[in-house]
Amino acid sequence: MPTVGSTLRSTAARVPEREALIFGETRYSYAELDTAVDRVAALLADRGLRKGDRIALFASSSDRFILVFYAAHRIGAIFVPINPASSAPELDYILRDSGARFLVYDPALVETVTTAIEFGLPEAVRILALGPTGSHDDVIALADSRAAVPVADLVHESDDAQILYTSGTTGHPKGALFDHHRTLWTAVTMLGTFGIGDADRMLHVAPLYHAAELCVMLIPGTMVGATHVVHAGFDPVKVLDDLEQQRITVFFGVPTMYQFLLRQPDLSSRDLSAWRTGLFGAAPMPVSAVEQLITALPEVDLIQLCGQTEAGPNGIFCGPDQVRARPDTSGRQTALSIECRIVDTDGHDVEAGAAGELLLRGETLMKGYWNNPEATAQTIVDGWLHTGDVCLLEADGYMTVVDRLKDMIITGGRNVYSVEVEGAIGEHPWVLDAAVVGRPNEQYGESIVAFVVLVDGATLTLDALRDFAVAKLSRYKLPHELVVTEQIPRNSSGKVLKRELRESLDSSALLP
Repeated sequence: MPTVGSTLRSTAARVPEREALIFGETRYSYAELDTAVDRVAALLADRGLRKGDRIALFASSSDRFILVFYAAHRIGAIFVPINPASSAPELDYILRDSGARFLVYDPALVETVTTAIEFGLPEAVRILALGPTGSHDDVIALADSRAAVPVADLVHESDDAQILYTSGTTGHPKGALFDHHRTLWTAVTMLGTFGIGDADRMLHVAPLYHAAELCVMLIPGTMVGATHVVHAGFDPVKVLDDLEQQRITVFFGVPTMYQFLLRQPDLSSRDLSAWRTGLFGAAPMPVSAVEQLITALPEVDLIQLCGQTEAGPNGIFCGPDQVRARPDTSGRQTALSIECRIVDTDGHDVEAGAAGELLLRGETLMKGYWNNPEATAQTIVDGWLHTGDVCLLEADGYMTVVDRLKDMIITGGRNVYSVEVEGAIGEHPWVLDAAVVGRPNEQYGESIVAFVVLVDGATLTLDALRDFAVAKLSRYKLPHELVVTEQIPRNSSGKVLKRELRESLDSSALLP
C-alpha cells in the first residue's frame, strides 16, 4: 500500500526528468529529488533514526525542509514540524511532549536552539543542522558525500506518519497524530476536490510546517508530479514575480497574504494568465477583501477552505462560483471523504437559520492527540470531531463559521459572535485590521472590546465606529470599547491570538 515516502518514489519513476522543486537558484528534477532524499534518509538511519522514532524539524520552508520531510517518512519515522517562530521554551515543550529523538534545525535558528539547550533541552535528543553552524553536524553536507542507497522499505499504510501541533492560540499546543492512511486520504481528497494535476506548478509561500501547506499542497502535488516553487517567507512582490515568471497555476495563501497582494500597485499590469486556482483559508477573509479579489483576479478560481488541523486539515469549502455568489460564507459542502453536522448543545442537528458547533467525520481525521487520551476523548465523540467552531446554517445550505465556542461573547444574556462584529467594523474605510474579544462585566456578563489597526494618519472614536457599524449590526452587538493598536497579534496561520488581547485588558467593568 502507498505511504508518504513511496509517493515520491513512484512519481520519480514515472516522470524522472520533470522539474520537481525550485528554491531560489536550486532546482531538482524528480529523479534528483528522489536521489537526494535517499542520501538524507541513509544518513539519518546511520545516525540512529528508526521506524517509529519522532524526528522534529525546526526550520523555515526550503528545499532542505522537503528533503528531511521525505527522508523521515522513508525510514518510517514520525515527522514533527515545529513553527520556526517558536521560542526556546516552546521548542522545548514540543520536543518533550512528542518524545522526539532527533531535532534537525535551520542554521538561522541556532540561537533559539542554543538557548533551549542551555535551559535543559532533553539530553536524549540528537541534534543536526540543515547547514553549517559550528555547533552541530550539517545533515545536508554529510548526506551529499554519501552514495544514494535506498533504505529498506519497511513502512506500512497503517504506521504513524506525523504529529501536527495545533496553533495553541489558547495555551499549550496539542499534537494531532496521523498515520500514512489518513495523510494520503487528505492528499487524494485535495486532488479530487480541487482538480490538482501533474501539469500544475504550485507556489508554496505559507510555511511548510503548517498542516495546510504540507498536506493540502506539498503531498498531493508530489503524488501527481506537480512542480513545487518554494519561498522561505512571504514577500508580496516576490510572490507576484513568481506567479508571473514561473507560470504558477495553484497558490494557497492565508487572507493577510491576499490582502497584501491587493495593495500592490502593479497587480493589474502583471501577466497572471497561468494562475488558475487560488486557495485561501486558515483564518477568516473579510468580505470586502474577497470582493476585491474577485474583481482584481477575474480569471482565477478562488476557493475558500475552512478546515482544522485535527481533520487532516479538512472540512467545508466554497468553490469558485460559490465564492462569487456568497463571499460572506465559509462553505457550501464538505471536501471528498468527509461529512459534517452542525449541532446544538444537546447534540441535535440545528435547523436552518440557527448556529451550532461544526462536527466533522471521515477518513482524514486524526487518530487522536499524541499522549493525551483525555483531550482525544473530549474532541472525538462517536467518531465525530468536535471542532469548537460555531457555525451558522443558512436556508440555502451555506455554512458560515461565526466564532470559536471559547471566543463567543455573552452580553446581557445574548450571544455575540466576534467574527460577525469583526466583519462589520472591518468594512470601515479607515480600519486595516480588527479583532473583537469579550471581557468580564459585572452588569452585563461580558462587554465587547474592539481592537483596530487604522490606516496611516487616521483617527477613529468609539462613537464614530458604532455609528458606522449600527447599519450592519444590532445595537447589542456594537463594541463597548475601542482600542487602537499598531498590530493585531496573529500566529503564522493568520489566526488572531485572542488570549493575548484579553490578557492586555484590565479586569475593570465596562459601560455599554
